[in-house]
Amino acid sequence: MRDFPIGVHLGFREANVMLERTRVADAAGLNMVWSTVGGAAPDPLVVFGRAAGETTIGFGTSIVPTYPRHPIVMASQALALEQLAPGRLRLGIGPSHKAVIEGMFGLGFERPLAHLREYVGILRALLHEGSVKVQGEQLSAQARIDAPAPVPILVAALRPRAYRLAGELSDGAISWMSPLPYLRDQAGPAIAAGARTGGRAAPPLIAHVPVVVSEDRESVRAAFASAFGNYQRMPFYEQMMLEAGLEDARGDVLTETMADALVISGDENAVAERVQGLPSFGVGELLADIVDTGETGGRDRARTLELLGALAKDG
Repeated sequence: MRDFPIGVHLGFREANVMLERTRVADAAGLNMVWSTVGGAAPDPLVVFGRAAGETTIGFGTSIVPTYPRHPIVMASQALALEQLAPGRLRLGIGPSHKAVIEGMFGLGFERPLAHLREYVGILRALLHEGSVKVQGEQLSAQARIDAPAPVPILVAALRPRAYRLAGELSDGAISWMSPLPYLRDQAGPAIAAGARTGGRAAPPLIAHVPVVVSEDRESVRAAFASAFGNYQRMPFYEQMMLEAGLEDARGDVLTETMADALVISGDENAVAERVQGLPSFGVGELLADIVDTGETGGRDRARTLELLGALAKDG
């Protein structure tokens, strides 16, 4: 697909598994590999540094939680990878969730969007301009680097206020677990409004979507429910899904209707058709989270990678 990057999420895995998956994605012709910094799991930025010398694929974080890492620390990590793999890193950040930041890290979670605004400002000034001196309400920083390193800074978003912030300040917005009509009707206009506020062109919307090539609908639904069913029980996600017209989000059971709305699945033709239709919803890039379908997971993953690689190379 011309001018439509396609990448895959590596998942929370051991570092050597993430490294091998990076090699496989690179060989398949995909544009990007992405990973989440989660708790005490292996840090993907370290894995990306190891992979930099033996691959040509792009690297993305989706996301690094901001509260546990001061933006100067985040910039120093990004700077190292940018020097090892120039132009290949895209840094996705976000505040994460109250339960994670307070429960896991024991940190406060006050005014997350205000925190994110200050964080992006410090990170952009240091990486893109080479120096920063800020005394903010939540964050302070004073540092400089030898030369600017314009690593794209992406922002995770769920509701319109976060998408507006992404449009105003960032180089891209990353969605998660969002029905496509919601991205078209809520996310896209909010990004555009934020960009107008910032007096700049609207950055791309990167749709982080569960994807798998498999004709076994029940296996896909069960695997999706097992891996991701907890999201509909989170109030912010439930409200977003209800705004997108998914009335089934009110319950605790992930229904077939919800699975169809949130997962791209089917045979190669069906998945290709839905991926090729993403731009019509205002999506500028696909971040595919391949659903592990259990006993057939290895074969389904291989089929999915082959198809996505072919789509990425097409045109």
